[in-house]
Parts: sequence; C-alpha cells; structure tokens
Amino acid sequence: MRQFLKYTVSAVATMTLAGAAFAADYTMRISHQFPPSHPIPILLEEFAKDVAASTDGKVDVKLYGGASLFKPNQQHAAVASGEIEAAIILSIQWGGSLPEMAVTQLPFLMGSIDAEEQFTKSKAAEELTKLALKKGVQNIAWILDAPDEIFTSSKHPLDAPSKFKDVKMRGYNKLFDASLIAMGANPVSMPGSEVYQALQTGVVDAAVTAPKAAFTRKYSEVQKYGVIIPVFPVFDNLMVNPAWWKGLPDDLRNAIQKAADKAAKSSFDEFRRSGPQDVKNLEEAGMEIKVISDQKTLDEFKAVMYEPVRDAFFKSVGAKEGQRLIDLISQ
Repeated sequence: MRQFLKYTVSAVATMTLAGAAFAADYTMRISHQFPPSHPIPILLEEFAKDVAASTDGKVDVKLYGGASLFKPNQQHAAVASGEIEAAIILSIQWGGSLPEMAVTQLPFLMGSIDAEEQFTKSKAAEELTKLALKKGVQNIAWILDAPDEIFTSSKHPLDAPSKFKDVKMRGYNKLFDASLIAMGANPVSMPGSEVYQALQTGVVDAAVTAPKAAFTRKYSEVQKYGVIIPVFPVFDNLMVNPAWWKGLPDDLRNAIQKAADKAAKSSFDEFRRSGPQDVKNLEEAGMEIKVISDQKTLDEFKAVMYEPVRDAFFKSVGAKEGQRLIDLISQ
C-alpha cells in the first residue's frame, strides 16, 4: 500500500509539473455578444486554433460569447481598463464613445464587398484605428459581419422608400434610424435578442438586420417578406488592450496579428461564397426574398436615406471632420 501511494503521489506530481510546463504563457480572453449559431464565433474558434498553432501554445485564446461577461455597451470600457484582454465591438455600437466610426454607416458610401474590403486597408480605416487608440483600445482586425442589410416585414415587401411609411420597425441606432424616419418609418430601438418576440407579438411589424442573422434568428417564422439591399457594411472590430498588446513579445504579437488578418480575410471570402446561399436559406424557410441591385432603385433609396444620416454624423463629429473622413473613404 505504501509503495502504491508512493507511486500515486509521484504520478500526480509528475502530471502537475507536466501541466505547468505546457501551460500558456499568455491568455487572450475575447468577449463577444454572439450566439453559438452566428458565423463570427465559428470564425473566432478558427482564430483561436491559429493562434495556438503559430505560438506553440504560448498564447491561449479563450472565447466568452453571448454577452456572458460584458454587455455590448460595456465592451469598450472593459478592454480599455484591462478587465479583459480583447473584445469584439460592432461598428454600429460605438455610439458616443467613438462617433467617427459611424462614417461606415453612411448609406451607399461603400456599395460592394470589394469596396468594403478595400476600405479596411484604406487611410480612412487607419485614421479610425488611430482614433480608437486615443480612446484606450487597439483595433487589430476589421472583420466583416454583414456586407448588406435585409429589411424584413410581415405586411408587404419594403422594396421602395414609399413602402416604409408608418411602418413600426426595429432599427439599428439613432444615426441610421434617421434614414428610416426620412422614409416615413417609426423605428424602435431594441437588442437583437429581443427582436423575434417583438415581431411575433406585433410590437413591431418590420426589422432591419443582416441576412445571416435573419436566418439564424428564425425571422422567417414571424416575417413574410425580405428585401436585401447593400445599404452599408457592419464590421466587427477586434479590439485589444494596448498595454497587454505592447507587453507581448514581438513574435507572439506578430503571430496573433497574422491570425487576425487571416480571420478578417476569411470573413470577406465567406460572404462572397455564401451570399446566394443566404437568400436560398431564407426562401426555403418560407420568406419571399427580393435582392435589389439595379442602380435606379439604389439611387432612389440613396436620395432619401443618405443626407439624414450624413447630417446626423456631421452633428456628432463636426462637418469638417466628418467630410474629411468621407473623402478618405471616397478616394
């Protein structure tokens, strides 16, 4: 028995030491708000694997989804203060903390996936990254969350500006909602997780979201019509704490950046592949889908939607600064 205990204790000690030997030198906790079925958590899982492989396990990426650690409006402060190393912050959720980011929401400023990807490498994107750093967070990736929007409705397809009159619908935020109001809609603010029930109970009759989100959140069960239109892209900014980021050895920081660049590229490539499938999925689920791509109709929407959002943007950042950012994107 003594011999057995001796070997048992020795084995436990050996396993403990082995575990310590293989423990990661650094932990990168990433907070995000997405449910497991959303494409972004799947992409982040691949990012975590890439980081582990390229750093020989020295960096352990831990993912905390479904707003389990921080609510969307708490992510910025949590990363800036160092409560967590990283978080995904949607470009439409910066609000007053980084109002310049709203330039990406100007309707029809970027009209294709290629233009959206070019933006991520532009001087405008560099400028927004610099501004974010001044707010205490370091942006290391522009991940595409949605290249376009879908206007869903229970009563009729929202395929022309005039169709929005008196429609009570879930919007995105105050800035974008200015364009919905200009078309005659009555936008209501609510988290994405609450929209299905609101549509089901008639609290709202319509909504705007990403086509993938409309499918994964099963809008087809409570909405008959869907109109897909390239109004503006939604990006997921992978933000890290600057002190933590600078404190990493160069080789590990470079490995993480390379994995982040791969994740960003994958997000664009995925949408290029999956766009038609998103339409098919919604149609097979029972929705009547219309994809608007003709320039005449796009121009009709832009004529009504662009100026209200631009004016609201100018009000938040100043006309001179706002126009400078618009010009950088338009170059």
